[in-house]
Parts: sequence; structure tokens; C-alpha cells
Amino acid sequence: MVTREKKNYGLLNEKGEEIGTFTGAQPRDAALKVAGRGVKKIILREKGTKKLHFFIGERKNVPRPANSPSWLPEKIWKSNVKKVGIKHMEYNELARNEKEIFKFPKE
Repeated sequence: MVTREKKNYGLLNEKGEEIGTFTGAQPRDAALKVAGRGVKKIILREKGTKKLHFFIGERKNVPRPANSPSWLPEKIWKSNVKKVGIKHMEYNELARNEKEIFKFPKE
């Protein structure tokens, strides 16, 4: 089995401030982790690049799967994300970019 290289993604707020770091092979992997914490509008900056990834996240309380281990509770949290778009920053440093780039795109 081929393992994919993990990348780091910074979670941003709409002011362009980094408020957390998440890891995943793809932006969706990191977005699912963020959605699991209850965040609805997710903005991830791919570290080492100038890309911003935008996702809509949700978290639902669902019954556990039939083939799950017995120690798992009857209800579990299931995360889901939908990609809304990508934007490219002009500068690597967050503070040098215009604040408008960090605004969530129209859905």
C-alpha cells in the first residue's frame, strides 16, 4: 500500500488569523477533522503554498455502524464537508494579503 505524504493546513478565521493547525494527505482530510470540532465555515491555508481552501462543514449525531466494536457508544458524531472553492494569496505572509481574500465565497 502506498502512503501519501501528510501536509499541514492552518485553520484561519475570516480576519486572516491562524487559529489552529491540522494534518492530512488532502485538504479534505484536515477539513473533516475541523468539522468534527463543530466548525461550519472552514478556511484552510495549505502551509508552504499560497492556496486557501474553503469548505462548509457539518457534524451529525448518528447511530453507530452494525459492525462496530462493543465499546463504541450507541450514537457517534459523523463529520461531512463540502468544498466551496480555492483562492490564491498574493503573499506567503498572512498579514500582507488583503483581508478581502479571507472572506468566505458566496455559496
